[in-house]
Amino acid sequence: MKIKAQIAMVMNLDKCIGCHTCSVTCKNVWTSREGVEYVWFNNVEAKPGPGYPIDWENQEKYKGGWKVVRKDKVDLVQGSRFKILTDLFANPYMPSIKNYYEPFTFNFSILKSNARYKTVPSARPYSLITGELMEKIEYGPNWEDDLGGPFKNRKSDPNLKDIEQKDMESFERSFMFYLPRICEHCLHPACLHACPSGAIYKREKDGIVLIDQDKCRGWRECVSACPFKKTYFNWRRQRSEKCIFCFPLIENGLPTTCSHSCVGRIRYLGVMLFDEEKIQSSVAVSNPADLYESQLDIFLDPNDPAIYEEALKQGISYEYLEAAKISPVYKMIKEWKIAFPLHPEFRTFPMVWYIPPMSPILQEMNKIESSDMYVVNVADMRIPIKYIANMLTAGREDLIIEALEKLIALRKRKRQQMVDGVDNPEAPKELGLTQEQYEEMYRYLAIANYEDRYVVPTAAYKCDKDLFELRSEGGYEYPEGTNNDWNVFGGL
Repeated sequence: MKIKAQIAMVMNLDKCIGCHTCSVTCKNVWTSREGVEYVWFNNVEAKPGPGYPIDWENQEKYKGGWKVVRKDKVDLVQGSRFKILTDLFANPYMPSIKNYYEPFTFNFSILKSNARYKTVPSARPYSLITGELMEKIEYGPNWEDDLGGPFKNRKSDPNLKDIEQKDMESFERSFMFYLPRICEHCLHPACLHACPSGAIYKREKDGIVLIDQDKCRGWRECVSACPFKKTYFNWRRQRSEKCIFCFPLIENGLPTTCSHSCVGRIRYLGVMLFDEEKIQSSVAVSNPADLYESQLDIFLDPNDPAIYEEALKQGISYEYLEAAKISPVYKMIKEWKIAFPLHPEFRTFPMVWYIPPMSPILQEMNKIESSDMYVVNVADMRIPIKYIANMLTAGREDLIIEALEKLIALRKRKRQQMVDGVDNPEAPKELGLTQEQYEEMYRYLAIANYEDRYVVPTAAYKCDKDLFELRSEGGYEYPEGTNNDWNVFGGL
């Protein structure tokens, strides 16, 4: 057993209000530069819909992720390393700028001028890449926001597979929820294995996947290999870039920018322990429907004294182990089993998980027979269970139903306590959770404080170099003719 630690995230889709605050703050901090105008490390999509980039979930089109080639063996969907090398200069699965959108802004100066016009002046869009005026804006990072446009434009969503779509455009059958997305920082990242330059690596201490900008040569094979399309190409720098999980903040025990700015408080951060030796065999299970439970099996219980002692021996820091014991992410993923990975069938073992959204009743309720009727049943929900299952469990509807039943049981329990005056309602035994766990779930999902949602330990450094010297000279080029002892604050 080889124990590793990973900073993981859970997003509660039932609480996302689609305000895009996370997207805007991330954009302002990380991608407000030339060359990445079209890049959104964090974006929020309205589902169902084609998403950003267009049809990113369609691996028949992009060939991202992994496939099983034989027993206990997987290979990249786009082919072996030799196949990747042969496609370096002509990759047919590479998304173009049209698959994302041509970044644009508006000519606002015309609105500020004193000149007279025969018609009402308007700020026309122009491209941030070519600088030329654009006749029409064709797409954007949230183009289908709030079900904008006709249903035929959203039918390409692969999650609608095997779902009756007749009359789905009508108000009575329409449904929608928001899906925030960042890099998944996978346990088995396809981008890392596809990089011909070896520039992508996964950090030992926290599992964050990064791109070494000195090694990257801009081959963009990582863009093709990532099934979530969360690696981007900076056309100005000729380098690939991606979400860095705000590791400068993580190292100081602070949440990511998107988490800190989240209005709906949907995000949770915590430490997960896992057995690295099980990854290769776990991703190679033949049935995609078993991948969720296969990934669940590699997670280790930090409250187990044997696991705790072995992790200490293998170099996991005390701070990380203590944080893992109270991790909200571990509770939602492993203990309560109400969170699921995005598209486990891609076989990357993502580490950003999602609590499925609840939804109103599909048909109008004519009669309320009891207080329980104020809470909708799973079978009556507007969002098809099959749609959520196609997105989060590779089609396993039973797992989604069980998770939603737990969330409904929690709502019924709190209603009985606060409205009906029942002091200690019974917990449904068939769902496998105790009364104490329901109370704990309520605290985390409804009234969690900052410290409850973000359990991020500070990084433990072992460095022989003076940290002031390291930080003061970091990020600056040495002037010609000076030695490496020069630093910005120490002078020449």
